[in-house]
Amino acid sequence: MTTEATLPSTSASPGARQVWTRARGVVLALVVLLAAAVAIAVVRSDARHGELDPRSADPYGSRAVAELLADRGVSTRVVTTLDDARAAAGPDTTLLVAVPDLLTERQQTRLHSATEGSGGRTVLVAPGGPAVERLAPGVTADPALSVDSTLAPACDLPAARRAGTADTGGIRYSSGHIEADACYPSRRLATLLRIPDPSGAAAGESTPGDTVVLGAPDILYNNHLDEHGNASLALQLLGSRDHLVWYLPSVSDTTAPDDERSFFDLLPSGWLWGTLQLFIAAALAALWRARRLGPLVPEKLPVAIRASETAEGRARLYRKANARDRAATALRSATRTRLAPLVGTPVAQAHTPEALLPALSAHLHDAHGDGRSLHTLLFGPPPGDDAALIALADQLDALERQVRRP
Repeated sequence: MTTEATLPSTSASPGARQVWTRARGVVLALVVLLAAAVAIAVVRSDARHGELDPRSADPYGSRAVAELLADRGVSTRVVTTLDDARAAAGPDTTLLVAVPDLLTERQQTRLHSATEGSGGRTVLVAPGGPAVERLAPGVTADPALSVDSTLAPACDLPAARRAGTADTGGIRYSSGHIEADACYPSRRLATLLRIPDPSGAAAGESTPGDTVVLGAPDILYNNHLDEHGNASLALQLLGSRDHLVWYLPSVSDTTAPDDERSFFDLLPSGWLWGTLQLFIAAALAALWRARRLGPLVPEKLPVAIRASETAEGRARLYRKANARDRAATALRSATRTRLAPLVGTPVAQAHTPEALLPALSAHLHDAHGDGRSLHTLLFGPPPGDDAALIALADQLDALERQVRRP
């Protein structure tokens, strides 16, 4: 146990090759995922270039409806700033707000103040909950979207009845206005609302202003215009006045210096719920991976260590700590545990002198005198030096060989 031979150095830390072998699957999956995300982003950016832009001939552009309106004498003008949109509001103008959710809260309030009482028509394309409440007070957006995209009018609005079924399914709205026209319902909530301007009706205008809330932009897309009654509905909603002002909001609109948008304003609607769902999914995955569904599985050791090396290593640790008492205790305990079954003593009583020593003396036929030498050997005090510890190990080994001798 005190041998000072040099042991070959071994390390349990994985090398670079082992780390790469274990991690290459995860790295490859991440690379594939990143490449797929980039490819999808490129494809979507190409397909949606100029979305809802009346100058774009892309599938998701709106040039077709603008050309049809021009054939009917309705001029279309594109604006990209809030000031231009507010200045265009008037009784002979239809103001279409393509993406109302891009406007800040203050911009939405200013736009509503300009369109209210103007006598014109305001068309809001798929505004979310906060946006529709400011641009069309009294209208509320339901969090659940419409299941079907193609819906029947089911209302008395002449434009809807003439158009018939159309692709209006999207955001569903409810209104507290008594005179509002609720059309194209999905599960009892409208996907198209027309709210008349009460100030224009009270003033006795022949064509009072109104606000139209559209739940989905599909009827304005080039690739959907020729389906169902989409073209008829779009032309009637946008062609009721001589002029159409097509407002395309953008995050670069710096009309008002105090309208600077924060980071959270730039995030799409629903990001908070999406983040919460990700946290819940991560917590569930952690619980799933942490559960113990069965007994522990032994793990393969990185290196194989011989028993002799382990014993020698422990002996060196004992010597370095000058722990002869612990070494002697370990030797005696192991010897007693092996001797007990050989002399007919239960292993549970192997460390009890009153049970082990009489059985051991009877087995040896009192070869060690009156048993006091056995007591000293197996339960005695710790050795005083290394030589005594070596002698104790030799004596215990000799005793075990004598007991095992037939």
